[in-house]
Amino acid sequence: MSRLPIRVRLTLAFAVAMAIVLAAVGIFVYERVGNELLGTVDQTLLAQAEEESGAGKVDQDAEGGTTFAQRFDQYGRVTHSQPAGLGPLVSGRVVAETRLNGRIWLDEGVPGRRGVWRVLVEPAKQQGGAIAVARSLAPRDESLDHLRHQLIIFLPLALLAACLGGYGLAAGALRPVELLRRRAEAVTAGELSSLPVPATGDEVSRLAVTLNDMLARLHDAFVHERRFVADASHELRTPLALLRTELDLALRRPRSREELEDALRSAAEETLRLSRLADDLLLIARADQGTLPVRREPVEVDDLLTDAQTRFGTRAAALGREIRVEPSRLRVDADPLRAGQALVNLVDNALTHGGGAVELAAEEKDGGVELHVRDSGEGFPDDFAARAFDRFSRADEARGRGGSGLGLSIVELVAKAHGGATGLRNLPGGGADVWFSLPKAGTDLQQRDPAPSPQGIREDAGPGWPRPA
Repeated sequence: MSRLPIRVRLTLAFAVAMAIVLAAVGIFVYERVGNELLGTVDQTLLAQAEEESGAGKVDQDAEGGTTFAQRFDQYGRVTHSQPAGLGPLVSGRVVAETRLNGRIWLDEGVPGRRGVWRVLVEPAKQQGGAIAVARSLAPRDESLDHLRHQLIIFLPLALLAACLGGYGLAAGALRPVELLRRRAEAVTAGELSSLPVPATGDEVSRLAVTLNDMLARLHDAFVHERRFVADASHELRTPLALLRTELDLALRRPRSREELEDALRSAAEETLRLSRLADDLLLIARADQGTLPVRREPVEVDDLLTDAQTRFGTRAAALGREIRVEPSRLRVDADPLRAGQALVNLVDNALTHGGGAVELAAEEKDGGVELHVRDSGEGFPDDFAARAFDRFSRADEARGRGGSGLGLSIVELVAKAHGGATGLRNLPGGGADVWFSLPKAGTDLQQRDPAPSPQGIREDAGPGWPRPA
């Protein structure tokens, strides 16, 4: 049944419902007409019985009519009969019961006559006894037979016409759906064309709008995926090419110990870059499969800021820059590894793309805590803010200043995994301010209690460190 087309299933369901309705209507009409005809017979018998009872004898003028009449004495014997010679219409027991209880209706046979007769027995108004009048039900039965034959012919024809009409209505209602199916069948990943939207404003129209919205989201996802794969391929190709070049040059001719050490050192740097990029891609892939797993615990914000300052202290000194921490005495409910990873990415970006001193601070806002990284460099280009947290997005599209373009996207993943958000802006006096928010844990600290913080982390480990197992 489930394999049948929808229009056929709808038609079958409609046919069953119509068959039940038509059968119920036919039974109702048949019973109603039978009752009306029987009521007509009863009215005739009542009038005849009234006439015979009032006359005190059986009307001899009724001979040859369709109604039989008899008068019974108090002992149940027939005293008068029309037509003459007709056997008793009822027994003496019925006459006695009529005298005690009043009017009685019977459907029974009449002696010497065919079929079923309607018999009315009433107490006689004069001379005691009872009056019995009978009328044949053959005309009623004949009319009901004729009606039954008409219903047997008409109802199946009406059911057939209703089924054809129902099939046509179902086919017409599903025609836009079939058109949507054909158009959707032609949709491919390379060509996500929109589906036609009927102007009816009904469920099918809303379905088409919903499908078009879904196709638009799929198109954006495909475009984003293609760009992700292309950028990832480019990012992997560059360090691999450099690594291969270094090794080829080292093997091309005999080298001194110093030259081999320089080649290995350069190869190690490219290998580290590949490792960081692979870890970042793995982190993003895990986030795409669902919510990024985090292990929350109360963490002191000052510990996170100080740890980032310590780790990048050597690099900042080499660049002639300073990293300052503004104490906040706040605590967040976060995964210290993930939060530290996000903060490291922001500090690395500030040292790579910004200028001047780097300031690390935290602010309580809207029930959460925002961790800010500010610098006094040139700031972000005006058209970069909208795509800053996209994967492989760079303010410098020429990639001349290094970096994979995944740092800010990982910051956004970490913030969302904690139920927070990210943001950035250019400072009025120059420089950039980038932040991400985390849920606040408890209230502001009055005394600094020991709290777990990332330890044993190698200095200048880069934007992708620490790496969760």
